[in-house]
Amino acid sequence: MAIGYLSVQARIASDALPVEGVQIMVMDDQGRRVYELVTDGSGEAPMVSLETMDASFSLNPNYQGAPYIGYDVLAQKSGFQTVHMTGIPIYEDETAILPLVMLPEQEYQRSGNIIDISIEKPAAAMDEPHFQQGPTVMPYVLRQVVIPNTIRVHLGTPASWASNVRVGFTDYIKNVASSEIYPTWPEASLRANIYAIITFALNRIYTEWYPSQGYDYDITNSTAYDQAFVYGRPIYDSINVIVDEIFNEYVRRRGQNVPYFTQFCNGTTVTCRGLSQWGTVTLAQQGLTPLQILRNYYPNDIEIVRADAIADVASSYSGTPLRPGSTGLDVQTIQTYLNRIRNNYPAIPRITDENGVFGSSTEAAVRKFQSIFNLESDGIVGKATWYKISQIYTGVTKLAELDSEGTALGVGTVPPNTVLRQGSRGNDVLTLQYLLNVIAEFYPTIPNVSQDGTFGSMTKQAVMAFQRMMQLKPDGIVGPATWQVLYNTYLGVQGNIPSGKPETGYFDYTVRSGDTLWLLAKRFGTTVDAIKSLNGLTSDALYIGQVLKIPVSSGVPSYFEYTVRSGDTLWLLAKRFGTTVDAIKSLNGLTGDELDIGQVLLIPD
Repeated sequence: MAIGYLSVQARIASDALPVEGVQIMVMDDQGRRVYELVTDGSGEAPMVSLETMDASFSLNPNYQGAPYIGYDVLAQKSGFQTVHMTGIPIYEDETAILPLVMLPEQEYQRSGNIIDISIEKPAAAMDEPHFQQGPTVMPYVLRQVVIPNTIRVHLGTPASWASNVRVGFTDYIKNVASSEIYPTWPEASLRANIYAIITFALNRIYTEWYPSQGYDYDITNSTAYDQAFVYGRPIYDSINVIVDEIFNEYVRRRGQNVPYFTQFCNGTTVTCRGLSQWGTVTLAQQGLTPLQILRNYYPNDIEIVRADAIADVASSYSGTPLRPGSTGLDVQTIQTYLNRIRNNYPAIPRITDENGVFGSSTEAAVRKFQSIFNLESDGIVGKATWYKISQIYTGVTKLAELDSEGTALGVGTVPPNTVLRQGSRGNDVLTLQYLLNVIAEFYPTIPNVSQDGTFGSMTKQAVMAFQRMMQLKPDGIVGPATWQVLYNTYLGVQGNIPSGKPETGYFDYTVRSGDTLWLLAKRFGTTVDAIKSLNGLTSDALYIGQVLKIPVSSGVPSYFEYTVRSGDTLWLLAKRFGTTVDAIKSLNGLTGDELDIGQVLLIPD
């Protein structure tokens, strides 16, 4: 029997906040428990191996069965809605990365509310007809194609009353590729299909195909009209890696900027004028490149180009990878971002290198970040790592900005007594827009709005989306009932979500030569019994490299590790890190001022 893998992750607010302590049960198709897992401080559960089918079945278009084995997942945590997902396809040698849809649960929902998600077979294995329509020639020439930060997806056919969800663009592409094709296909085939998926989505956005028809979204998840998308489904590592590399590349015809209308279908049970998904497998097996495969289905003058502009990123990638030994402003930028992200993801080690110098602590922080966010953990900041760091930094700082805006607005626990509707203006509208934006960070069906104090059409759409989600009359008018539910939801979110701040009850300490429990207890102002209890120790034995949790007593600071370099003195280190010589000496048990190059010091944080 072949083996595949499953990695479950729980993060909210566009990955800005990990959710620790989610109880996860993995079950087979008979409902039998296979694994019981718990997410850690980074929102990750341990990766598990699962039996599945041989990968060769997924390369055969004539195979009638499912070339994988499906598994179910049940995820629960107090304060969040339970997630139940069925039919997760596990493929040989592939890792399915499952980002759990963790929605904060409100008081009136505390009755076992469950999010049910069912994963069907890929669109390439279905026989549903395709009626994809769109402009193959743009009526005007775009000056520039900008990769959007998010895309609005309608979860149904164009005329249906289904919900819209707001999804990060790269997450959307990974989801579609995982929903459309098999991740076990040859790399050239995967790349050709992903180029078609990226370009199709960009064509919908830049021709405003649906907004021009009066719809409030960019694309649907109907394969008859657009491309498959299953909100909350797992994605696959082979697809994940490719999308991170090429997410800002698209197909166009020479002389045009507009993304080409890259229509596609499976090419077996359904045929169309565009790309054949199964046909790309055959062409890849014959040795064709992704561009050659695409030109087999689209005009010969198509080319693959890069959109250098990416919306809503903190800083653009320069094009030069950063690695140990690199120096300059780009290195300092990454160091600043990672140290801020560390507040939400404490597993990322603190960077103690000189500003703008890519040293060993910067490399360690990069590697850990890459590991957490499913990137190649090579310690090098290339395009994929740069933009992921930038994306997460934007997310964590946005939450902080929202929090400070709430303080400035004086948002309390009692809602205003005004009635707001389209055309209203003033401070109460600002409060409404602030509440909607906070809630939108945790409920993707709510669109973001501009906080300008004017109740325009976008604010009305957001109010109506909120009302529909909360089963209120969706009239777009904010009266007493809507105000109260807005405040209840806002306060519920504030009470349930992780704080995004490092743990203050203890800090991690790595055991070094000469350490004993008694010495550590004396150094950090605690007791041997407290350290043993917190770490579940039954004896006093320690080993070098062991990571201990040390209780933080009143007045005892946390710390970070620093490796002494040439020219360092206690006075210079105290000045650099905003502490005192005595504090450093006390924390490290030093009796003199002498330092050795390579010596590891604990610096009060």
